[in-house]
Amino acid sequence: METPLETFEEPAASEVEMVAPPTWETPAEEEPAAPPSGREAPVETAAPTATLEGLELTVTAGFAEVLGEFRDKLCFAVELHSATALELPESAEFHELRAVGGLMDRDEAGLLGYARALLMWRDKHRYCGRCGSPTISINAGHVLKCSNATCNLQHFPRLDPAIIVLVSDGERVLLGRQAHWPAGRYSTIAGYIEWAESIEEAVAREVREETGVIVDEVEYHSSQPWPFPSSLMLGFIAHAITTAIERTDMELEDARWFTRAELADGVVALPPEQAISFRLIETWYDRNAERPLRAEPNAKTASFAPRPR
Repeated sequence: METPLETFEEPAASEVEMVAPPTWETPAEEEPAAPPSGREAPVETAAPTATLEGLELTVTAGFAEVLGEFRDKLCFAVELHSATALELPESAEFHELRAVGGLMDRDEAGLLGYARALLMWRDKHRYCGRCGSPTISINAGHVLKCSNATCNLQHFPRLDPAIIVLVSDGERVLLGRQAHWPAGRYSTIAGYIEWAESIEEAVAREVREETGVIVDEVEYHSSQPWPFPSSLMLGFIAHAITTAIERTDMELEDARWFTRAELADGVVALPPEQAISFRLIETWYDRNAERPLRAEPNAKTASFAPRPR
């Protein structure tokens, strides 16, 4: 199963977005008329103008999502289809959120992550999954309704829960790597939760599928939102009953056991310190180490920066 965490794919140009608290003046929203049947796109209303800290930006009504109030300002997410859609000051530039989110204030990064996930959800649900008709944005962009009056299905933002787990046999941890990761990079085991299984069952299944190791004593640790595009990572620590590694589904390029000494010596590059995978490793490491993992001068950590083109 595809691991949802920490892929290093360079985003497509259409994924670039800007979020800002604009001053917004637009007529009151009216209920759209019932569109004709078939696949004709619904007609958009007039384009209002938003002022983004002095920058003029014309946005077609229905293509700005209301995020709510943030630090006493009403915030919207506006989708820009290219980095040249808005003329920026010389001191400003676009960056992929994955690369800079860890450097930002947690609340600001959370707002941008929320906006990114909402825009990407909308982009992937432009047509009704039941009848194929175009969808119409309602409820300030948080619901997409089928434009076919006969169907009238409403689509809501999706969230994909996933587990991520630190497996230990006591003195060692089980880490794996994907083929497209930077050389020497290893991380914890992760995967999506499937229908009709509990979170604990998902932990045991993912570890066994990817490494062949059987676990028990699954202990919840913490969680982390991962809006790339729409995951919620649920972190666990589990005890290994068996230690023989067999990559049955071949999703991982490699999987190995590592000691605390090897992590401290920088034998492998660990996940970025902002990632839940690093926190899981850190929790295990610090329980029986002479000094914290973050204090080890030779320990290596990776970054969220996308791979060069």
